[in-house]
Amino acid sequence: MGRPQSRQSRGRPIDGWIILDKPQGITSAHAVARIKRILDAAKVGHGGTLDPLATGLLPIALGAATKTVPYIMDGTKLYRFTLKFGEARDSDDADGAVVATSDVRPDDAAIRAALGAFRGTIMQVPPAFSAIKVNGERAYDLARQGAPPELAARPAQIDRFDLVERPDADHAIFDVASGKGVYMRALARDLAHALGTVGHIAVLRRLAVGPFTIEHGITLDKLADIGQDAIADPNLVLSVTTALADIPALAVTSREIADLKQGLALSLVTLIGRIPEAANPEDGLVRLMAESRCVALGRMADGLLRTERFLQP
Repeated sequence: MGRPQSRQSRGRPIDGWIILDKPQGITSAHAVARIKRILDAAKVGHGGTLDPLATGLLPIALGAATKTVPYIMDGTKLYRFTLKFGEARDSDDADGAVVATSDVRPDDAAIRAALGAFRGTIMQVPPAFSAIKVNGERAYDLARQGAPPELAARPAQIDRFDLVERPDADHAIFDVASGKGVYMRALARDLAHALGTVGHIAVLRRLAVGPFTIEHGITLDKLADIGQDAIADPNLVLSVTTALADIPALAVTSREIADLKQGLALSLVTLIGRIPEAANPEDGLVRLMAESRCVALGRMADGLLRTERFLQP
C-alpha cells in the first residue's frame, strides 16, 4: 500500500505569483486560504503580511514561488496611509480602543518640518499589537490579554515619507517608501507624538512590494469568478522569476550549473565579462540564467560564486 498523501500535498501543483488586491477586514492568512481553495493549489504562501484594516498589494506565492518569498520581503514597499489626529488607540489603528485624546491639530508646515526626522534609518518601537514573539508568545496575544509587552526599538529604513494631502484638520494623508519590517502604525503614532499630539492610522493601503505594483492586482471576488481558469492566464499568474526581476542576471553554462549542484563554487575570474555591472562582487546576489531560465540564485563573495537557492530541478 502506498504512503497516505500528506495534507500539504493535496491540490494541484501550480507555480507562480498572483498579485492580490486584499480587501479590508480579512487577515493575510485568510486571503491565502481563499486563494488555495479557489485554485485548488497544493502550496500557497504570501510575501509580507497586511493587517486586517489594510488593503492593497499582497503578493501570493504558488508552489515554487514560495522559495522566493524572502527576496520579495526584502524589497522596497510603498504605502499610502491616512493619519487621524486627536485619538491614540491601543492597536495604533482604527480597529483599536481609544486610550488617549488631544485637542492639538498641527498645521501643514509643522508636519512637513517634522517629517525629516523620520527619513533614513530610524529607531522604531513596534506596535504592541504585532506578531513579534516575546518569551515564545505573540505580542498581540499578550496585548489582547491586557498585558501589552514592552518592545525594544529596532532599526527601520524609511526612504520616503511625504505629506500628499490634508482633507481637514483631523486628517493627513502620507506616502511612504520603506524597507523590510517597518510598521506604518508605529510611524503614524510616532509622528503624531513628535507634533505634540496623538493619532492613529485610519486608512492604510499598500501600493507596491519589490517589483510588484497594485496596477497588476486582482480582487478576491474577481479571482473567484474566474476560478481555476486563472492559472492559464499569464497576466494573472505571473512566472516565479517575476519576483526576482530586480536581481542582476548572470548567464551560466550547463557545466557550471552541474558543478554548482555538486556544491562546488565558481571562481569569479572565470566569470569576468559576464558579471553584470549592477551586481556587487563583494557580497552580491545574482540570478543564474541558463538561456532564458532562471535556475538558481547565487551569491558572490571572497572571489567565488556559490548557490544560495536552486529554483528548478
